[in-house]
Amino acid sequence: MGEAIIVIAGATGNLGGRITRAILGRGGNVRAILRHNSDPDKVEVLRKRGATIAAVDFNNIPELTEACLGASCVISALSGLRDVIVEAQTLLLDAAVKAGVPRFIPSDYSIDFTKLPPGTNRNLDLRREFHERLDKAPIAATSILNGMFTHLLTGEAPVVLFKLRRVVYWGDADQLLDFTTMDDSAEFTAAAALDSSTPRFLRIAGDQISARGLMDVASEVTKHKFKLFRPGGLRRYEILIKLTQLVFPQKGALYPAWQGMQYMHNMFSGRAKLEPLDNERAPGMRWTTVRDVLAAR
Repeated sequence: MGEAIIVIAGATGNLGGRITRAILGRGGNVRAILRHNSDPDKVEVLRKRGATIAAVDFNNIPELTEACLGASCVISALSGLRDVIVEAQTLLLDAAVKAGVPRFIPSDYSIDFTKLPPGTNRNLDLRREFHERLDKAPIAATSILNGMFTHLLTGEAPVVLFKLRRVVYWGDADQLLDFTTMDDSAEFTAAAALDSSTPRFLRIAGDQISARGLMDVASEVTKHKFKLFRPGGLRRYEILIKLTQLVFPQKGALYPAWQGMQYMHNMFSGRAKLEPLDNERAPGMRWTTVRDVLAAR
């Protein structure tokens, strides 16, 4: 395991940095592929952690290929729209194939978009488009699907409204939702990267809980009574999403308001539910629950 070289693209990012730390903690060697103009402070952090740095021009396939040579797995933790998720990842994929890397982990980290109809989530449609290229490439791929990052419940996702003591839901209050922390997602990714036997998809969840369950947990950890608030059913939510897209298009933004709404709709619909789970493939992991995260808020 100590001789394994894992190449990571996006290591200066939030998730990529955590994956880097987790792999190094498991005895793997990390080679971080960075753009020439990457933040020097972030690059220095990676160096101090023990990562090897490979600065490249992403449009230069020979440079990318050289950066991938000798790796047992390439991980993409890139984040962006089509120019990144489809185009930049394709360049990384082509370089990994040319370098003879046996395995590739794409930047998916989401609900199970393979079960969703096209057109229901812009960002996940981009991942689906990249998968069409990935599945044709002569390389073994493993996608890691983890639901929603749990920390979003403490502010960015309008579900648990702490000031109003309400839990907002659409549709069914008992529909189970999948949550995994970034640290747990990174730790599991590290285990998967160092395991040559991973299948095409791995589905994980640190916790599976409904809106009603969120209400109970929020009440318990805050010592204040929370209540459920249902603005409407899923059909009404679809209409609201379309209206938001018309009034606030923000097509060039990575996470416009309507994108987050699409994600929540996908979750509350139950279509993108993660099952069966593959948590047991990382034995010894202590999974962080929603209660853990809300209690630490």
